[in-house]
Amino acid sequence: MSNIQSYIKENQTRFLDELFGFLRIPSISPEPKHKKDMLSAAEYVRKAILQAGADHAGIVSTDGNPVVYGEKTIRKDKPTILIYGHYDVMPAEPLDLWKSPPFEPEIRDGRIYARGANDDKGQLYMHVKAFEYLVRSRALQCNVRFLIEGEEETGSESLKKFCIQNKEMLSADIILVSDTSMLDEDTPSITVGLRGICYFEVKVSGPNRELHSGLYGGAVVNPANALARIITRLTDEQYRINIPGFYDDVMEIPQSERNEMKKTPFKLEEFKESIGITGTAGEKGYTTLERLGIRPSLDVNGIWGGYTGEGTKTIIPADAYAKISTRLVPNQDPEKIRVLFENYLAQIAPEGVHVTVKYLHGGPGYMAPVNSDAYRAASMAYEKVFRKKPLPVRSGGSIPIIAEFEKILGLKSILMGFGLESDAIHSPNENFRLNVFFKGIETISHFYGFYCA
Repeated sequence: MSNIQSYIKENQTRFLDELFGFLRIPSISPEPKHKKDMLSAAEYVRKAILQAGADHAGIVSTDGNPVVYGEKTIRKDKPTILIYGHYDVMPAEPLDLWKSPPFEPEIRDGRIYARGANDDKGQLYMHVKAFEYLVRSRALQCNVRFLIEGEEETGSESLKKFCIQNKEMLSADIILVSDTSMLDEDTPSITVGLRGICYFEVKVSGPNRELHSGLYGGAVVNPANALARIITRLTDEQYRINIPGFYDDVMEIPQSERNEMKKTPFKLEEFKESIGITGTAGEKGYTTLERLGIRPSLDVNGIWGGYTGEGTKTIIPADAYAKISTRLVPNQDPEKIRVLFENYLAQIAPEGVHVTVKYLHGGPGYMAPVNSDAYRAASMAYEKVFRKKPLPVRSGGSIPIIAEFEKILGLKSILMGFGLESDAIHSPNENFRLNVFFKGIETISHFYGFYCA
């Protein structure tokens, strides 16, 4: 048994106790009522970094949620790794679908169940514990800086400003991130591409009050009906997005790269079974895996309006709403897409209603090189622990700040994710496999050894 394996085994109960304390904090960034919880989570991270061996760690106020910054300096001539993660989580609703309370972590069948277990508290905590091991075993051979935020789930606007204002303090050789996933429990992968995002809230307003659907039905435009019509016009029957100019900057992937993607061990029937569907759908001419990684998409994330309670209430609602997101591929500009989206909705809005589009947040996609020292170190670390060479993959998810790091700080990021598709991030019963959590700590510690040697 290696030194890191022994350390994990000897301390695994403490590791889980500490992680569970972190998971109990409902640091839900999209909900303003959790402002105090955001501060509590930031303080928890600050103390954890200090106790793990940082020279110092502090909480920095921003216009939004605070940023936690900490560092450990070995020697100025040594490489510097900047660890990025986030302590905020998504809302837990619908609560009735959770088998255990979302902020009371529980272990069942070898998995930690809690909101944030994977995204990103569990993955972030792997870095804290790997760092702790390296410091206490005197094996740390490079400088480490921690940059932990509380707005990843809402767009990272405060962190962008923080980076602009603190470029020198955040100087490093590479940014190390664990907020992505692996192909499966036995097949490691390194994420080399992320999709970008534009997120909107659409409001369709009609009459100045709710109307009796018998007295007014058929004579006025129903905002809910109008919203439904608008949504149906956003994509065509082949699932291509109808917004004029949307695909102008989408780069076609060379056939050689598409051929490489076919080597990925993706099993369509298992994919469908895992999420309880009977069929897939998407842009014509692309496989399911390609649609998830190299093509843009548009989805309604929520829709509401009118009466939704028990029984009946025969009304025409005054307003109807939808939250709509577009996932973008590298080379698409979120600001350009924002303008195109707003203009198109204004164009297709039916007479008799007023459409308002609120841009909530967005960010560009990201591509990472596969020929860097950091990528090679990550590959060797995965192979040492999992006994398999990791595959490079493009993720359908988004971490908008990653592209901003490159733009503002001039730094590339290496995305060493350990999540699994079955971890149900953003959904009820989010979870993280115990064995993957411990393997993640081990893998990250080996990354330092290979990268800083």
